[in-house]
Amino acid sequence: MKVFIESVSPISIQEPLCEKWFSAPIIPAQSYNLSTEPDYKEFVSPIEARRMGKLLKRAVATALHSLKNASKTEPDAIIIGTGLGCVEHTEKFLNAVIDNDEECLSPTSFMLSTHNTISSQVAQRLKCHSYNCTYSHRALSFDNALWDALMQMELGKIANALVGGHDEMTPDYYTMLGRIGYWKNEEDCSTEKLREGKSHGSISGDCSVSMFLNNTQTPLAQCSIDDMELLYKPSLSQIRTLLSTLLEKHHLTINNIDGIVCGLSGDAENDHIYQNIFSQYCPDTPLIWYKHLFGESCCASALGTYVAATCLKKQLIPSHLIYNQNDNKIEKPEHLLVYNHFKNIDHSLILLSSCCN
Repeated sequence: MKVFIESVSPISIQEPLCEKWFSAPIIPAQSYNLSTEPDYKEFVSPIEARRMGKLLKRAVATALHSLKNASKTEPDAIIIGTGLGCVEHTEKFLNAVIDNDEECLSPTSFMLSTHNTISSQVAQRLKCHSYNCTYSHRALSFDNALWDALMQMELGKIANALVGGHDEMTPDYYTMLGRIGYWKNEEDCSTEKLREGKSHGSISGDCSVSMFLNNTQTPLAQCSIDDMELLYKPSLSQIRTLLSTLLEKHHLTINNIDGIVCGLSGDAENDHIYQNIFSQYCPDTPLIWYKHLFGESCCASALGTYVAATCLKKQLIPSHLIYNQNDNKIEKPEHLLVYNHFKNIDHSLILLSSCCN
């Protein structure tokens, strides 16, 4: 069955809750990047905002904004993916443990540090007591949340869902990962250097994305999710076989695919996996990248899905998203593949199609 994306609301490095990045993107010039925050007064009162961390405010804001754009007040399900949850509150609690010798600890930061507090906060705000679930699978967290939503719809248990991917970056977390070479040196952060992909590491980013899915096509539909597959430690031949089988199931070939949206990030080890797969299977298919604009995070694949949906809605793939061609824009795309992997262990594949035809 097809599922339709009706609205997507992001908060990231780019301008929040809008699509200015599509025509006038902010180009990160450093390795450490944080989200551009919106005015939360529309979504959270100042009193409530004092008790909420940044990630919780972002999750609530994107959820309310997405539902508003879809003309909905309450979804049938809230399904969230987060790799690390509210890191800011986790750090506050652990620092309090050290500072207070494990005595007289306030439970607030501990409760807000749990991974499912994000979906709980959104549910409380919406007064939604339906299906609520959180997935934490590192870089495949959002993909598993989306997979669950599609399965619940196919089983007939829900007709729509609010699906999100939320992760944050903090100075301490950035420093910790930097010690193991997770980030680029400042001189390697330009788009040109990331495209070369000759060194290890990427640029960091925050991610907060909420999207409203419906199993019925309405005039608000941006695109359709035709199919999805998850793989664990596949061989190259298994990946190629699955790609062919998935496309054949929908009466398509690789020549019908207008672009592959993948997590190319400038990290040599990470990018080699994508290039190895697609250089052999579909060397002439355009590769679409987005992490040079949004940075790397556990739920970056949510931004990849958002980028693909936006391109299909606007019927254009702008030149600044095209990785392996001569900066020529692609007009009227009909089908896009979103491909994501985590350390070549977990792989996900999402087939999206335009609703404009």
